[in-house]
Amino acid sequence: MSDHHHAPQGPFDIPDVPDFVPRRLKPYLFIFFVLIVQFSGGVYLAAATDMVGSTALMQEDILMAGYASLIGMSINFAVMFRIKFRFSTRTQLLAAGIVLLAANFICANTASVPVLVITCFIAGWFRMQATLACNSTIQLWLTPVRDMAIFFCYVYIIVDSVIQLSGIACIYTAFFYSWEYMQWIMMGLLALMLLMVMLLVRPVRSPMFIPLLGIDWLGAAIWAGFMMCFTFICVYGNYFDWWDSVEIRGAALIGAACLIINLWRASFLHHPYISFQAMKNRNVIRATLVYLVFFTLLATEHVFEHSYAAAILGFDETNLIDLNLYVLVGIIAGCAFTYLTFALRKWRYKTMTAIGFALAIVYLAWFYFMIDYGIEKEMLFVPLFFRGAASVIISIVFLTSIVQSGLSFQVFPQALTINGFTGAVMGATLGPAIIGEWLRKAMASNASLLGANIVDTNVAVSHMTPGGLYGMVQQQALIVSMKEIYGWLLIVGLLSLLTILVSYGPVRPFAIFPKWRTIRRTLRRLAVANS
Repeated sequence: MSDHHHAPQGPFDIPDVPDFVPRRLKPYLFIFFVLIVQFSGGVYLAAATDMVGSTALMQEDILMAGYASLIGMSINFAVMFRIKFRFSTRTQLLAAGIVLLAANFICANTASVPVLVITCFIAGWFRMQATLACNSTIQLWLTPVRDMAIFFCYVYIIVDSVIQLSGIACIYTAFFYSWEYMQWIMMGLLALMLLMVMLLVRPVRSPMFIPLLGIDWLGAAIWAGFMMCFTFICVYGNYFDWWDSVEIRGAALIGAACLIINLWRASFLHHPYISFQAMKNRNVIRATLVYLVFFTLLATEHVFEHSYAAAILGFDETNLIDLNLYVLVGIIAGCAFTYLTFALRKWRYKTMTAIGFALAIVYLAWFYFMIDYGIEKEMLFVPLFFRGAASVIISIVFLTSIVQSGLSFQVFPQALTINGFTGAVMGATLGPAIIGEWLRKAMASNASLLGANIVDTNVAVSHMTPGGLYGMVQQQALIVSMKEIYGWLLIVGLLSLLTILVSYGPVRPFAIFPKWRTIRRTLRRLAVANS
């Protein structure tokens, strides 16, 4: 895609698409492709219960496959621009479409965990590459000045909305037919996308051909190994009983070895997959710390909400998934708010971070004060709306801060890989592992206390069956334990907010992406130096 097509005086055009397609419709074609690519994940976490019921897989296996897809996406960041300038948009979309089609087919037909995990990892890689191919094509249409704060509002409204919508689509498909149908529907849509790409996207070669030389593929594999081990420990920890098991200790050893090898190689390699420059960057470190605290505060989403709505409020699958709509409204509102304040009015990072944490505090406070047996479904709108808005605000703000971190263009994509891992993978796995273990311990101690109290003080329970009594105690213990954990998280949230408010932060968003021409020249120099 050469820059003279984007001369500022003329209207926006996409040279890859022939002129018989109206110019105004061209960008929407690529948005349509992005939606299909984002929807086709391979494994749908929403269908985990149905998959567990009809295959020999466990809930953990399906989570591991889902997170492997996120790891694939994260690992791709460091080389996605190199691949973009090596192949035409058409080639990237055709390759990704074929791989995702195959991935959906495999995921619908295999019960082997290694096959699932590897398939989802590869699917995640190609999903990210196809998403970049589409989004970079329409970037100038979205923001002619290349303002990344504006661009990321668009990216997150697509990506996060699709996560909620694919869950809804998946559960209703499973409800009316069977969970495999979701994969078949996506395969049909991917086939449609491939056909449209063949007919409507021309192979426009980049004006400068940059070979894929000097990429540290071994480093990529070792980093992926580290991320997989980290995720394995978080996902399977409870199942294997943490450090008492050979599996978890083995994963910890392999993960530590991968990390040490990576750091050792980064100390002497000319162009490591992730360099110390990216790791030591202040904005990258700050984003990592904020993600760890923030996503641990919101981790109750994965651990509590489902069990609370199912076990205590008695929701079925479809009522449970309808709650995604509340989160979706929050995501759209969060993106709109961030667009108006952060992207257009240039509100400070500190202000936006404080708002994100404040919304997370509202979410925790609502559950802490309101959690009970008789809550109407509609009452859950408030906390879920705030959770959706909070997470998307924090994600957009800190991704923008990484573009603004002053890293050179060859190091910047490496920072994106770190950001992808800490924000998406660690955010989704570490918090729930901590909170899940905490809940298990709290439940055990609360159940024994409650059991003793009920038997001591209540003669009326004497005619209850042991099973009924046990169920009652467990339900009570679940509510008491959740309230306790929400309370502690609320305190952590308030302390975090206080820390943000007292810290000095005058920086406003000024993240302008360099011209594609400049990026091409930089990458070209790199490739020549490495050859």
